[in-house]
Amino acid sequence: MLNSADCQRVAELMRETAAAELLPRFRALTGAEIRQKRSGDFVTVADVASEQRLAAGLAKILPGVPMVGEEAVEKDPGLLDLIARPGEMCWIVDPLDGTKNFAEGNDRFAMIICLVRDTVSVGGWILDVAHGRMAIALEGQGVTLDEIPVRRRQAERPPNGYVGFNVCKEFDRQLPPEQRRRLGVVYPGSCSGIEYLEILSGRADFNLYTRAMPWDHAAGTLMLTEAGGEGRRLDGQAYGPSQPTAGGVIAAIHPQVWSEVRIVFEAVRMPQAEQEKV
Repeated sequence: MLNSADCQRVAELMRETAAAELLPRFRALTGAEIRQKRSGDFVTVADVASEQRLAAGLAKILPGVPMVGEEAVEKDPGLLDLIARPGEMCWIVDPLDGTKNFAEGNDRFAMIICLVRDTVSVGGWILDVAHGRMAIALEGQGVTLDEIPVRRRQAERPPNGYVGFNVCKEFDRQLPPEQRRRLGVVYPGSCSGIEYLEILSGRADFNLYTRAMPWDHAAGTLMLTEAGGEGRRLDGQAYGPSQPTAGGVIAAIHPQVWSEVRIVFEAVRMPQAEQEKV
């Protein structure tokens, strides 16, 4: 398991990787350096280079612990099975969260690392690459944002937050006024790492996704749980990185906020294609 020095080594590795592989390529990519894995799902040379550097660095911090990287999983989906091994550890890495934003020159992109032990998230790191904000959480030891502890807070207004793009459209289309007023401003999500930092900083209160990829949510849900909030699947079960991605996730800074968001979501009938994902 990590000691405090190793925890800081992970944070330093992330900053070094961002400085070497991401920031020099930001707003400098050629068309040939960007491709779509599938419709709307982008990958760039920066994603690949960042993941390779992180893999080498993490192997030095915890020798022998395997890594489940988003880009490696594209080539070998079986790597996801490493997260579900009882009693074992693995790293989960998103080397460039918000790739579409990055490729378009939008500065909402992040780097996310989570350490899993016995199928449970036990360490989480999120770096706001463009602005340098860093959140760190260790199981049972709380969460910090830029070294300042984060505590549970109650939303003083209808809660604001982020939801997946398709959910956002259905909120606008279906919700009657009395239900819609249960929530404040709702933004379409585009970078889960930045969204978790916004929740920790008090600029938002929740996020909601009908699909929950482990590299997007394993670290962030740990952070909100450590802050006294909630990270749960759409069915109410506690979120875990080894669970099916179709279980979705609602993460919130306070249990009451989580409940309000779930009530509103349950009032929306998602299109059949989205229902199959939930």
